[in-house]
Formats: sequence, C-alpha cells, structure tokens
Amino acid sequence: DLCHSRSSPLQKARLCPIHLHRLAKSRKGIRSGRRLSSSRSGKYPCKSPIHFSRFPGLLYILVSCTRVILKEVILELLHFIAQYRSPFFDSFFQTVTWLAQETVVVVIICWFYWCLDKQKAYILGLTYFLSGLLVQGLKITFRIPRPWILDPDFHAVPSALAGATGYSCPSGHTQSGTALFSTLGFAAKKKSWKFLFFFLILLIGFSRMYLGVHTPWDVAISMILTFLLSAVVWYWAGPRLTKPEHTGKIALGLFTVCVLLGIYTTVLYITRIADPEMAEDALKACGAGLGFAIGYYLEGRCIRFSLPKTGKEKALRFTVGILSVILFMGIFEFTLKRTLWGSVLSYFLLILWIVAGYPAVFCYREKRKKS
Repeated sequence: DLCHSRSSPLQKARLCPIHLHRLAKSRKGIRSGRRLSSSRSGKYPCKSPIHFSRFPGLLYILVSCTRVILKEVILELLHFIAQYRSPFFDSFFQTVTWLAQETVVVVIICWFYWCLDKQKAYILGLTYFLSGLLVQGLKITFRIPRPWILDPDFHAVPSALAGATGYSCPSGHTQSGTALFSTLGFAAKKKSWKFLFFFLILLIGFSRMYLGVHTPWDVAISMILTFLLSAVVWYWAGPRLTKPEHTGKIALGLFTVCVLLGIYTTVLYITRIADPEMAEDALKACGAGLGFAIGYYLEGRCIRFSLPKTGKEKALRFTVGILSVILFMGIFEFTLKRTLWGSVLSYFLLILWIVAGYPAVFCYREKRKKS
C-alpha cells in the first residue's frame, strides 16, 4: 500500500526528519502500528494515520447503539402512556390538541390584527410562520416516520390520525401551540395568565404523546426550538415590526426563507427523495409564509389601516373578515386544492387576503366615508 510504504513520497512527507532516521533503522516502522514518539522531535510532531483510523467505525457504532436505545426507551414510554387511555381522556386531549390547530391560531391572529393590537399580531404571525418553516424544513430533511410506523404494535388514538399528516419530527401541533401561547405568555402582565399560557404549551405537547401521534423526542425538539424563536422575535424583532424603516428588511428576510425552503422541498419532491404526500405540508408552509411576507410589506408601506375604537366596530370588522375568509376557503376547496400546487397557491392567497387584502378593503371604505 502506497500510504504505508517506507519509500512512499506521501509517507516521507508525513514524517519529520528525526522519524525518517528512526524508520530507516527499524524494520517495523509504521506497518507494526507502533506510534513513534514525538516528544524528542520538538517542532516536528508525528501524525500517523493508523491510530485514528478506527475512530469513525467506533463513533458509528456508538451513535447507532444510542439511537437504538433511545428508540426503544421512547417507544416504551408511549406504550406506558397508552395503558391509561380512556374515552374521557381521549376526548379531553383531542380538545387540547385542537387549540393548536392552524385554524384556531389564524383566527386569533385575525382578532389581534384587525381589532386589538397590530404589533402583537405581527409578532404572533412572524413567530408562527417562521417556526412553521423551521419545523417543516427539519421534517422534510430528517424524514422520521410516525410512531406506529416505527413500531407496528403501537396504535394511535383513531380520532387523531386525520390531523397527523407529514413526517413525525418535529411536532407541528406543538410548534403551533408554542408559537401562540408563548407569545401570549410574553405579552401577559399577570403571573397567573403567564402560568396558564405556559402550562398550555406543556399540555399540548403531552396531548400529542397521549394521542400517540408523536414521540417525546418530536415534542421536545419542536417546543424548545419554537420557544427560543418566539423569545427572539418578541425581544428583538417585536419593537422593529411596526417601524417603516425595518419593514422591507423583515419582509425580505421572511420572503427569502420561504423561497429557499420551497426550492429545497421541490427538489426533494421531484427527485422522490421525500414522499410527495409528506412534502405537501412544507410547501403549504412556504406558500403561507410568502403571503404573510408580501402582505406585511404592503400593509406597512401602502395601506396602514387604523384599529376600530368601539366594541361594535370591532365586532363588525372581525365578523365580516372571518366570513370572507370562510368564503375564500370554500371557493379554494372546490377549485385550487385539488392539486398540490393549487393548495400551495390557496394558502398564499388566503394569508395575503388576511394581512393585506381585507385591510385594504375596509381602509378604502373608511376613506370614502370621510370624504
């Protein structure tokens, strides 16, 4: 072998002059696997390629064993939780996990955005869409299957299977719940409300494990990453979201993330590396994120609507807005959502309508009344 030959130029280049002198006197040399001491060589340390050659194999074995052990422990924990299932707790935790549905989160964002506080709505929206892009990007990258696929003997609660789409890790519902209630927890002034919101985050995470659609590993990763991102958005991006000089930069940043993830997911989708059905959620998140980025820019630079002052005006604006959203969802259901790219386009248009389209309509109506 060229690397182990004493006359090899590669081997001579690796050894210092003192070691070459020793190697010339010894028949064993590098072939015996002995490490030549570099203590006397001073500035010529010996770097033998033999002694570290076994490390990658040992590291691979260590990582593989760790993965197997963790997998067994995690699945045993899910089996342990499943022993205590009952119809009452099935319904209870199904209700808890419903709090993290995208529909609930979007309705709350609409209420804050159209009626209460635009800045908090921006923070909540940016946290929700950014964390969603992060989670979907990790899902499509690692492609970890659901618990019942990892262990065919394990069965999830049947009522929860309809909402368990895409890959398993990280948990999408945990991401939604953490993005929503961590932002509300940061905004709350009373400690009792803070405790309630952060407790709901933990309860939603546990509900995903109880229903059997996620492992503790899925829930923990999603919860930690989303909470950290929520804190960054609240303390750093929050004060800048309503300032016109930062609107373009923030919108461009979110737009770039959506485009890059969309290209990455499309490549995995076309090459069949990722299951087409599993890639759908990531592409939908990209479409929704693009709608939020463009709508946020248009509202900050062009529309700039004002919030209603009376309770009657708030109720009217919110009711009309939600009815318009339901109308568009019904139209998209029978037109665009029949294909993958149509679904992506429907998410883009729906979020764009919420953030910029509907505010432009009632802003134009208010200007006409004043004139």
